[in-house]
Amino acid sequence: MSATTPIDPTAFGKVGVLFGGRSSEREVSLMSGNGVLKALLSRGVDAHAFDPGQRSLAELAAEKFERVFIALHGRFGEDGSLQGALEQLGIAYTGSGVMACAIGMHKVYTKMIWLMHGLPTPAYAVLDGASDLDQVAATLGLPLIVKPPHEGSTIGITKVSQADGFRAAYELAASLDDSVMAEQFITGREFTVAVLGQGKDARALPPVEIVAPQGNYDYQNKYFTDDTKYFCPPQLDAATRAEMERLAVEAYRVLGCEGWGRVDVLLRESDNALFLIEVNTSPGMTGHSLVPMAARAEGIAYEDLCLEILAAACLKMSKGRG
Repeated sequence: MSATTPIDPTAFGKVGVLFGGRSSEREVSLMSGNGVLKALLSRGVDAHAFDPGQRSLAELAAEKFERVFIALHGRFGEDGSLQGALEQLGIAYTGSGVMACAIGMHKVYTKMIWLMHGLPTPAYAVLDGASDLDQVAATLGLPLIVKPPHEGSTIGITKVSQADGFRAAYELAASLDDSVMAEQFITGREFTVAVLGQGKDARALPPVEIVAPQGNYDYQNKYFTDDTKYFCPPQLDAATRAEMERLAVEAYRVLGCEGWGRVDVLLRESDNALFLIEVNTSPGMTGHSLVPMAARAEGIAYEDLCLEILAAACLKMSKGRG
């Protein structure tokens, strides 16, 4: 579906915009959801706010939404649990299904599947309280990245440059998750690629290059400052850009993603090799978010992007999933 394809907003029926929730990314979700709600209303959709963090599944069922736009981030919204509940309730929803959301939310499982399909991703180790951190540091090299596999928005992530900081980084991540991942640090340029659609029809939007202050693309620099610079389309030769987009679409497909998503990619400085970092099955839709930025570069307005994503939920329903 292109930006010029006409969409009848009345055909969607009563639409719920799910945002807020109970995850550590609630604040960001509130910003995303309010943006989506305003956009859908401006296009004539019968859209209504619903916060699963404050209201029950029984109340969700009672609303009798014909479909919902999921603008939740993190656990209880992006991890497959809500998607399963919506399928039980017979409500069509935006984005990926239960399995793809569950796998995409777990960075270790995501990497395992990518590696099974021969897709490039940094080397990693799964840590627990008994792990020999010195051995892990020797194997992966320093600096390395320590992260809680189920969190998003860079929450709980630490770059470890010295071995004596490894233990504190592990404990921070372990306080947020029941497992911890250490990952090889790739020195290079940071990109993200939005993907729309599913299967053979999935397509990449123009990549966005992210240049954060001191290379620190943390929670604050993602959402609450204007210090981070974004370039869309970025300065890339045609072959590198095409390969980046191909890899992002393939990474999205092999996880079974559909509707929309965003794949983060690194381009290594030393040899221009590409590495897949993670997939987001319910990306941000805030004023600083990257999927709307990529859509604008392709001539798709924020409001039309929201309509296209919502229309994909209708398509899933018509195929009997939901």
